[in-house]
Amino acid sequence: MENASTVRATTVRTTPAETGTTASGYAWYVVILLTACYTLSYIDRQILSLLVGPIKRDLGISDTRVGLLQGLAFSLFYTFMGLPLGRIADTRSRRNLIGGSVLVWSFFSGACSLARSFWTLILARIGVGVGEAGLSPAAYSMIADVFPKAGLGVAISVFYMGVFLGSSLALLLGGTTVDAVSHMSSITLPLLGTMAPWRITFLIAAVPGIPFALIIYTLREPLRRGALQAGGASSKLSARETLQEVGIRWTSVAGISLGMACQAICNYGFMAWAPTFFARTHHWTPGQTGRALGLIIATFGCLGMFAGGWLSDHWLKKGMPDAPLRVAIPSAIATLILFPLAFLSHSATVTLALICPGLFFLAWPMGSAVAALQMIFPNQVRGQVSAFYLFCLNLGGLTLGPLMPGVLNDYVFHSEMAIGKSIAITIAGGAVLMLIAFATTQSPYRRHYRMLHPDQVSDHQINSPR
Repeated sequence: MENASTVRATTVRTTPAETGTTASGYAWYVVILLTACYTLSYIDRQILSLLVGPIKRDLGISDTRVGLLQGLAFSLFYTFMGLPLGRIADTRSRRNLIGGSVLVWSFFSGACSLARSFWTLILARIGVGVGEAGLSPAAYSMIADVFPKAGLGVAISVFYMGVFLGSSLALLLGGTTVDAVSHMSSITLPLLGTMAPWRITFLIAAVPGIPFALIIYTLREPLRRGALQAGGASSKLSARETLQEVGIRWTSVAGISLGMACQAICNYGFMAWAPTFFARTHHWTPGQTGRALGLIIATFGCLGMFAGGWLSDHWLKKGMPDAPLRVAIPSAIATLILFPLAFLSHSATVTLALICPGLFFLAWPMGSAVAALQMIFPNQVRGQVSAFYLFCLNLGGLTLGPLMPGVLNDYVFHSEMAIGKSIAITIAGGAVLMLIAFATTQSPYRRHYRMLHPDQVSDHQINSPR
């Protein structure tokens, strides 16, 4: 199948923005604004992790159902809707898609406050997932079109910092809000009537979506670069041709997607249950947990994201085409060691001390893995490949990461107090599989990089494992 690339090899249009090494000020404005949107999406996604106690009490649900609310209810439609929305990102205005997505997820985040049962809350969480599905494929494609390839690892890593910034703000602001209203049995609002404090938290998280959706229209739809051409003109690919392009590179797509799905199991398992761990094991309030974890996540998550992107770009400039995948190897090893030790400790201080370097290393491949896919596909396919990547990542990671600790608690340990062991087992399993996936994908990725950049990599670099 891979030999077909020589037949399919029409020319690829490049521009100074792609072959240069310096990004413009406007390019960084695009990244910063898209990062702000990603941050907002993670606030709406993550806020539920601080509200486990009152939601369980009011709706009468188990840890397993909490895991479903944080994972499957969101991820199922987030992943499936990402595929058609990825196609839209490759064929329509990416700016309009992002603006509409912000409005949709904000509306349904607010709708979570009106849920009166487990099933109505699931429907609202599904709506949040549908809205957020349009952001990443369009954002990846836009960033790849405004940044030179040599700086793409750092650029997408900065965008991906929204994961940690949003989670951090959700914990900091959400925890403070929950503590501030926790002494109130209910709050009465105009039109909405009497509401429990946890419902107000969802409303507060939803409000910023309206101004953000408007600010998106300060962006220009960028010229699509790196597109396959036939006869000197860009060639619009059919669905069949798109599948052919993916089929040629399927081993790289599958390996990167599987590896990052396992990384996401570690990340989402931690994000979904760490606040509950501190509440149950150390009796911390949401405010205490939010302030401690929020600062750690923002600081060490973002530093790790930047370090991984920088290291990937540095190795790429040194002639290592598999650089975006290389950073995942030490990341998986450190995650396997540090996080289980953190959550098996009986000391809150030791747990927090180990989480700091754990998050730093866990974040390394989050931006570079996305950049890796952008580098081996022509422009007409990038949004759809990104959507497929997110489909695998979230159907696996965002579903199993939040779900597994709850299942282990309910069906293996039969105790809420076993949450530390459940988190440790979930993260250790994800880290082992992540290490295997990335280690076995490096060789095929080097070949697929050469297909699109034959003049930039020597045969020795392609074949050498270094």
